[in-house]
Amino acid sequence: MSTLIPTEDGSVLSANGSVAAWTERYTGAVMDTFGPPQRVLVRGEGAYVWDADGKRYLDLLGGIAVNTLGHAHPTLTAAISAQLGTLGHVSNFFGTPAQIALAETLLRIAEAPEGSRVFLTNSGTEAVEAAFKMTRRVASSSGVGTRTRVLALEGGFHGRSMGALALTAKAAYREPFEPLPGGVEHLPFGDLAALEAAFSPQAIAERGEVAALVVEPVQGEAGVRPLPPGYLVAARRLTTTHGALLVLDEVQTGMGRCGSWFAYQQPEIGGGIVPDVVTVAKGLGGGFPVGAVIAYGAAARLVGRGQHGSTFGGNPVAAAAALATIGVIERDGLLTNVREIGAQLRQKIETNGSPLVKEVRGRGLLLAVVLNEPVAPQVAAAALEAGFIVNAVAPDAIRLAPPLILTADQAAEAARFFATLVDPVKTPSESKEPSA
Repeated sequence: MSTLIPTEDGSVLSANGSVAAWTERYTGAVMDTFGPPQRVLVRGEGAYVWDADGKRYLDLLGGIAVNTLGHAHPTLTAAISAQLGTLGHVSNFFGTPAQIALAETLLRIAEAPEGSRVFLTNSGTEAVEAAFKMTRRVASSSGVGTRTRVLALEGGFHGRSMGALALTAKAAYREPFEPLPGGVEHLPFGDLAALEAAFSPQAIAERGEVAALVVEPVQGEAGVRPLPPGYLVAARRLTTTHGALLVLDEVQTGMGRCGSWFAYQQPEIGGGIVPDVVTVAKGLGGGFPVGAVIAYGAAARLVGRGQHGSTFGGNPVAAAAALATIGVIERDGLLTNVREIGAQLRQKIETNGSPLVKEVRGRGLLLAVVLNEPVAPQVAAAALEAGFIVNAVAPDAIRLAPPLILTADQAAEAARFFATLVDPVKTPSESKEPSA
């Protein structure tokens, strides 16, 4: 099946050509921020994709938790096409029905209280950047915007722009671009004593009042680590007591990825709390770039007219894509599918008898296969050779974030791969004993 690509003169060209040929062209034209592509993919359908050589892969990464409905979902593609054929873009001097309906829908699924509002963006990084700006507007005893301390967690990943990067703890990401916006303190992951100490009278006397705590309910880039039960309850108590914001980064965990609309809505993670701000993106548009900041109650008034903006944020095509994605999740019962298939996938991998598998952690269809050895890159490479797309998110962890439409048969297929992969450097077929 040939894939057609528009060209500058309005004609189309075929995507025919080998992976090697396309890779050579990639390295000559694309900035080297990602390294050479592992494969050049030309089409997808459901949970599968095909490369330029015609090889099929089960996509267990979903564009890093983006392709909520898989590839080429007919409802999503129809919604995007219909909207683009009607009204593609207007400035934010004007509203559109799709923009307004999306904001209303997000408030509904977030169960946000009266007075809550939404700011629409193009990406998760932009959503976090907007939330960071909101923290600068939190009032202290000295007046509006005079609090500068923002707390985040070690292992957290919040984006690559300067503000989002300041919240991100990984030194390799931060150091080439320092100095970053100041005032951010990184606390040990899940450490309640450290959290209490950050709000102590001594800490406040030495470093000032806290403006916000920014956390991921489940840390994705750190190896899919859910916050321990009770942490967010304590965080909500402390931030409320001290007049600070509780900001939840659900860019990766939101939109049903963990089996509920947002991970914090699960009792074992959130304990029934209501945050001040939630950021969301990735799976929101099912593959179309769109993100959002959901500000709960009074937090919606922190940023006013002229204090923030986005040229493409909330454009009608992105909003239509997000509405279609949410609609399919509801129509097809995908939150239930995520919980059921996620549990099956986890159980099958954990009990497959592989000496390489230590455990599987995470929620829903955001999982990490934790290995007994730091060989995740080799396992990911072997998976690709065997026809599975996964991600070595840590030296000893493989991240799985497949489309929410994943079936029981596909989950079993994935589990069989982990069962047969004995030597992490080899594919399953290569690891068999030679015949006599």
